Amino acid sequence: MVSRPRLVIIGAGIVGCALADELTGRGWTDVTVVDRGPLFAAGGSSSHAPGLVFQTNPSKTMTEFASYTVRKYSELALAGRSCFDQVGGLEVATTEERWTDLHRKQGWAESWGVEGRLVDADQCVELWPLLDRGKVLGGFHVPTDGLAAAVSCGEAQARRAVERGARFLPHHTVVGVEQGGGRVTGVAVEVRRPESREVEYRVLAAEVVVCAAGFWGPAIGRLAGLTVPLLPLAHQYAKARTPGVPDGPILRHQDRDLYFRGHGDRIGIGSYAHRSMPVRQDEIGPKGTVMPSVQAFTEEDFDPAWRDAVELLPALKESTYEDGINGIFSFTPDGFPLIGEAPHLDGFWLAEAVWVTHSAGVARAVAELLVDGRSSFDLHECELSRFEPVQLSPAFVEERGKQNFVEVYDVIHPLQPMESPRPMRTSPFYVRQLELGGYFLEAAGWERPHWFEANLPLLEDLVLRHHSQAAEQPEAEQPEAELPEEARGMAVERLLGVAQRDQWASRYWSPVAAAESHATRENVALYDMTSLKRIEVGGPGSVAFLQYLTTNNVDKKPGSVTYSLLLDASGGVRSDLTVARLAEDRFQIGANGNLDLDWLTRHAPGGVYVRDITPGTCCVGVWGPQARELLQPLTDMDLSHEGFRYFSLKTGYVGHVPVTAMRVSYVGELGWELYTSADLGLKLWDTLWATGLPIAGGRAAFNSLRLEKGYRLWGVDMTPEHSPYEAGLAFAVKDGKDFLGRDALSTELTRKLVPLLSAEVVMGKEPVRHAGRTVGYVTSAAYGHTIQRPIAYAWLPIELTTPGTHVDISYFGRRVPAEVATEPLFDPKMEKIRR
Repeated sequence: MVSRPRLVIIGAGIVGCALADELTGRGWTDVTVVDRGPLFAAGGSSSHAPGLVFQTNPSKTMTEFASYTVRKYSELALAGRSCFDQVGGLEVATTEERWTDLHRKQGWAESWGVEGRLVDADQCVELWPLLDRGKVLGGFHVPTDGLAAAVSCGEAQARRAVERGARFLPHHTVVGVEQGGGRVTGVAVEVRRPESREVEYRVLAAEVVVCAAGFWGPAIGRLAGLTVPLLPLAHQYAKARTPGVPDGPILRHQDRDLYFRGHGDRIGIGSYAHRSMPVRQDEIGPKGTVMPSVQAFTEEDFDPAWRDAVELLPALKESTYEDGINGIFSFTPDGFPLIGEAPHLDGFWLAEAVWVTHSAGVARAVAELLVDGRSSFDLHECELSRFEPVQLSPAFVEERGKQNFVEVYDVIHPLQPMESPRPMRTSPFYVRQLELGGYFLEAAGWERPHWFEANLPLLEDLVLRHHSQAAEQPEAEQPEAELPEEARGMAVERLLGVAQRDQWASRYWSPVAAAESHATRENVALYDMTSLKRIEVGGPGSVAFLQYLTTNNVDKKPGSVTYSLLLDASGGVRSDLTVARLAEDRFQIGANGNLDLDWLTRHAPGGVYVRDITPGTCCVGVWGPQARELLQPLTDMDLSHEGFRYFSLKTGYVGHVPVTAMRVSYVGELGWELYTSADLGLKLWDTLWATGLPIAGGRAAFNSLRLEKGYRLWGVDMTPEHSPYEAGLAFAVKDGKDFLGRDALSTELTRKLVPLLSAEVVMGKEPVRHAGRTVGYVTSAAYGHTIQRPIAYAWLPIELTTPGTHVDISYFGRRVPAEVATEPLFDPKMEKIRR
């Protein structure tokens, strides 16, 4: 690609304008922006958007997008008028659940660097005098939130881009995406002049095309042969004239799915409380429509919202609403934007499903990707290739998009799964897991058991055994049996991790996880690992390819397994992998998801193939001190420590089932991962189960066990923001080896990921404080059932990472004492896993 290619942006809404500004500001001045409508109220979502910018989000990336948007738009002006009114934002709670959740939200703001404070009911009324004081329990106030005049923001950025050489072409409807040799070559457009009925057909040549067409994205995507998983949905907005409209902050009443903003002497009221109203591409206004993004207002859908608005703001009783619209916005299956290059068409990019709130941030991210090859934002939640094929069906996109609309203001637990459509993807073991009373959550479409009701007897045995051991203590130590019943109960609650959990941390969790954890540490358990991505890489040159793309040495003899990392050009951790060498020119990669498949595919040279083998295979982890005792009688493989070394693989049989066995463990115990074809998975499970030795373990126990060993989870504990050395993964970086990202690595650390032992189980994303200031944030957290302590991994400044350092975790506004610990917390000499 030339350094400054010809580039066409499809869409002159706020995203397209912001992108043109960001690109031309970086020296890419051969930029053409086309839009089917007039400039700059072109008829997309930007043309009617109310412009609310609330920054705080559970996602660090989305918060950073919004914060950059605030900073940029605060400095924009058009015709001498500011484009951003920094009135602040106020979210009020009218229920105890919401008030509690606002404490959680204040924690996110603190973790991600947004200034925010909790305010009482009186302070809420001071900020919004029209509020009914008796209805409000409190609120969350962010003084830097505000209102973006979307059309003005777009025009101001566009004019700046034009001054640098960009051009904006109205009334240009894209009717084709030109391509050749796997690359985009331009866009075909129909040009319609308002003063003429004539239509001119033109092709605009380009090396890079960015689709920022908003809710028209799916139609543009089809022209490029790309599925754009985006659902346009209508959202209601109306205005009411009433005296005393405050000049204060934009207001959210999320308990009733409402928001409010001032319009001079009128209040704008937006509602998500109505039924979902999907809009097909052919139902969007025709080419001659002045405002295609606006559909006819349906009063019957808005009336309940109006009653709720009047209840919160009694002054509205003397008014009525007017100027109502059903405005179209874009929703994706997971609520995140769509950013990235098409996997099959080089040079065709997306900047889609972006609201005004995040527009400047997303534009900057895309510009950085195009110009620098990497963004300063962590984009793994937003990358186009994150979706599995099953998540791209029109039915799935619509159902999940509609559900995201319904839940946009709901209090969502971090483990809470979507309810439908499920089940989508199930392992061959699923039927047995159902029989065992598995409680399932979902990830990447997979049903994953988190615990099993069949293990309740193990829980009872664990408690009885605990009492017996306490009673056998020397009398001088006052056996637990002689303690008051209340104290005995507290000891049991500590054993199970119940005492350290509040109501929130107890959701989507069961004390059965304690029994499964102990059974794994003491005996043997089966863990379904089928949902992890498996990729086959092979062909001439595959060794050299993987050597360059990964940080560790994978050029070992067949039968070896290597833990390694994928880095981007700046040395950030894109993923962690297990690389198993099956033959001279054939490898099996244990990866994290579809992003890894996309990364490997994009970088593979000619002669090297990359293939997703996940759907046709399955995997069960057989882990625990009795793993060898269980497996050896069933197999022709020598499972002795000398005959089957740690991080090696063999092929053989388990009973009648051909397997690839890898001696690796993600729970810190002796054991193997057994891979076979999907058709033989059930037979494999039944063969192992028939021995009578194992129990089935779920993800709750799995997470506890892996944190005790300090095993990282990519996308949670580490992302492309972090280097291997910061993440504590220096052992996976081979000295003297050349690989992608090597030149950008530095061993000088300013921060580090460390384990904390805390007084309570937290959930992740909470701020960490030291000496009264915020110094970091929590990533993963769980109760360590073996060590009987809550564990929380956190990013902290290097000067605070010495074991024994005392910090506080802010959990729902409560101070939770914690201490930096030495890792791993369990079996530091690796004696259990290598015996």
